[in-house]
Amino acid sequence: MDIRDHIRQIPDFPKPGINFYDISTLLAHPDAWQVSMGRLAKKVSAWQPDVLAGVESRGFLVAAPLALKLGLGFVMVRKPRKLPGAVMRHEYSLEYGTDTVEIQADAVQPGQRVVVLDDLLATGGTAQAAVNLFRQAGAEVVGVAAIIELSFLNGRQRLDVPFDALITYDE
Repeated sequence: MDIRDHIRQIPDFPKPGINFYDISTLLAHPDAWQVSMGRLAKKVSAWQPDVLAGVESRGFLVAAPLALKLGLGFVMVRKPRKLPGAVMRHEYSLEYGTDTVEIQADAVQPGQRVVVLDDLLATGGTAQAAVNLFRQAGAEVVGVAAIIELSFLNGRQRLDVPFDALITYDE
């Protein structure tokens, strides 16, 4: 099965010049979604993680069912002020400013092996910020994975951990 057949591209969303890769159509197709989770499970389990982390918000849709499938814990990486209790945060640079990601302070234990997941890897900034945040918490980040990689944005080069994706778009 070619997963690309189940990903809709929406031009000029959320603004002109951006081509949005929409996984809603993949999620709505049970066979394609099952195949996608099976393929991701194979890639991710090779890293032998203890915990899977999903980056807000579409990363939750990838990491949570995958964690359930693999019998692992799931941690949310969120934007500021979305998580209750004590949090750890990491601020990172964007092209025009900064952004912040947070996890709950007790989300992982020192030494736990974490894989960070999202639906798509573009420039890699948010994924690397999540990697840095888990390191700050004492975890060992063993990889990053996504359904889609936009290789023309060179996000993989920004990561300092192994990366894998189910689909790559070159333009």
